[in-house]
Amino acid sequence: MPAYAVIGGQWGDEGKGKVIDYLAGRSDCVVRFAGGNNAGHTVVNERGEFQLHLVPSGICWPDVTGVIGNGVVVNPEVLLGEMAGLRQQGIDTERLFISDRAHVIMPYHIALDALQEQARGEGAIGTTGQGIGPAYVDKASRDGIRVGDLLDTRQLPDRVTAAVEMKNRLIQGVFNGDPLEVEPVIDLCRQWGEQLREFVRPTEQLVQDLLADGKRVLLEGAQGTLLDVDHGSYPYVTSSSPSIGGAITGLGIHPQAIKGVVGVFKAYSTRVGGGPMPTEMHDEAGKDLREKAHEYGTTTGRPRRVGWFDAVAARYSRQINGFTGIVLTRLDILDGMESVKICVGYRADGQEVARFPANTGLLERCEPIYEKMTGWDAPTASATRTDQLPAKALAYVRRIEELVGCEVQIISTGPSRDETIAIDPVIH
Repeated sequence: MPAYAVIGGQWGDEGKGKVIDYLAGRSDCVVRFAGGNNAGHTVVNERGEFQLHLVPSGICWPDVTGVIGNGVVVNPEVLLGEMAGLRQQGIDTERLFISDRAHVIMPYHIALDALQEQARGEGAIGTTGQGIGPAYVDKASRDGIRVGDLLDTRQLPDRVTAAVEMKNRLIQGVFNGDPLEVEPVIDLCRQWGEQLREFVRPTEQLVQDLLADGKRVLLEGAQGTLLDVDHGSYPYVTSSSPSIGGAITGLGIHPQAIKGVVGVFKAYSTRVGGGPMPTEMHDEAGKDLREKAHEYGTTTGRPRRVGWFDAVAARYSRQINGFTGIVLTRLDILDGMESVKICVGYRADGQEVARFPANTGLLERCEPIYEKMTGWDAPTASATRTDQLPAKALAYVRRIEELVGCEVQIISTGPSRDETIAIDPVIH
């Protein structure tokens, strides 16, 4: 059986956790392929409400295998705490496996993240401070420590000692920070290795075997395409590839294994942290929308910036990922609004901008060209069929389809599994 990918189409926080939990009911395995605990997925079902940061969002289904792939950077302290919390809520974590090739977020990564962001001053990117970027830096510079290294008790002390001593030179010499002691870090790594040992696997082989056995594999994206280190609004991006390319490198599967790529979009736009956002609402309507939707980060608690749906960015995201369908979430948040807007183009420096620009300075100067549509009074919340939607709400959905160039397969009308309109099953 093929794999199906669920990718964030905007700046993250699109509601992928709910979508993946819903689709996991038709899957055998859910696999995270990128990012770290800077991601936050909220899952609400009959078993409770779950805030997930590293554990795949299909964990609540008893027969679904969860996999953390090699493209993820893992903070073992966070992962172990998350697993313990799930067990306390009655969720079995025995079917969770972690790639031995995944890189470890070390204490010095978290320290460096804070020091670097502080040093940027007014140019701060707005990282989550979780050490994600520095961990990916070490991965690329071939200085990283991987999950499999935690199990090698003979080589581990020397690897950690060399790493801590190198990072201390950077912490002290460049940032004038406090150095880390070596032995406590070695002891911590030993503890992590012992606690994680039973869950560590060569997950690229595990996933390939599942596909070969005819199992349905769901690829879980974190963050969103507009935060992709290559294709997003650089430098205000994450340090990994949340787009479809990251699924291939972050899991060790080939492109032919992926049958469908579903893009998840909110019915409006949000963003956390710095960087340009052309449709951002700075008025009272934006504040009201944020409070109504409770738009605060799952990981950081920071208020999210709110804006109208950006079809220019969404169309670009569809092109990058080759979306075969769209999931539209949080349509119910727009219920009761007198009118709604969709950004259909950009204008900058007196000229129209045809596509989502790579140049951040240009993107900052872009002003949205809006198309205004009549809102709807009747609620969409908890609808389970398209014929329950108000005509104006359905017209809004159809217009998004036209502008993005992709059909909406699922509409989420609330946080729970059953608050879903399944137009197309997505997973066959």
